[in-house]
Amino acid sequence: MMWVIASSFFCYNTVMKSITMTTIRKLVLIVIGNYLLALAVGAFILPYDILSGGVAGLAIALKPIIPLDPKVIIDALVIGMFVLGALILGKGFAMTTALSSILYPIFLTYTRTMPAIGVDPLLASLYGGIIAGLGVGITIRQGASTGGMDVPPLVLNKFTGIEIATWVFIIDGVTVALGFFNYGLQAVLTGFISVFAASYVIDRVLVFGETQAKMVYIISDHYEQILKLIHEKVDRGTTILQASGGYTGSPKPVIMTVVMKNQYPQLNDLVTSVDPNAFLIVTDSTEVKGYGFSFQYKV
Repeated sequence: MMWVIASSFFCYNTVMKSITMTTIRKLVLIVIGNYLLALAVGAFILPYDILSGGVAGLAIALKPIIPLDPKVIIDALVIGMFVLGALILGKGFAMTTALSSILYPIFLTYTRTMPAIGVDPLLASLYGGIIAGLGVGITIRQGASTGGMDVPPLVLNKFTGIEIATWVFIIDGVTVALGFFNYGLQAVLTGFISVFAASYVIDRVLVFGETQAKMVYIISDHYEQILKLIHEKVDRGTTILQASGGYTGSPKPVIMTVVMKNQYPQLNDLVTSVDPNAFLIVTDSTEVKGYGFSFQYKV
């Protein structure tokens, strides 16, 4: 009986410790993500009136129309986006994003008081976008958001399945375009540098650490010879899909294989050496799990 109690207590402590460490790690990363975003906005975006997208870019676009300090507009937008996210994305989202909704305005108040960096506006737009994208990406990876204009992309991703980074680029692009009438074409083009940099970095952060691979479909009359080379030279597994030609109706075995990105040139050379007329369909795979990718069998 005592052994059972001791074992249960040990398991409970182990689970609680694991949950606590995971929670602490997520909270720390959310803090870091919000600080990086506030640094980008306070040190690069606001001082140079960069039409960057996000709540900061929207505040700058609305600045000539709404005669308020951009920070006041930013704070109002953060609160509004938090409410929208809580209603649509659920309580879990609201709990993790609540921290961002508190931290980001505080960090922004501090970063706005930092001495001016004194760089070219083009560089300010580029580096502001990179740092902002890094901060937003880190925060989203923790299942939260900064409580700003990254909430609409999360909502749209939920209903459409389109990648978050794509929606970020679209929404931020529209935000930047709104500033055309008040700031002119040059400001808009400068802002697009920040938008592109931010969306690219967000996408890279969201897939960071995942297996970067390519899934390849191969259609060839010499498929048996190609199969042998893939197994022996590339050392990757294959799957044969039974298909038929849409026009001829004749059977067409299709080889499906997944290789690491650095193995694709070798695979392509092997296939074309056997059949220069082989038909290849290649797609990127950001996550591959299984033998040879996420784990190895031990002999």
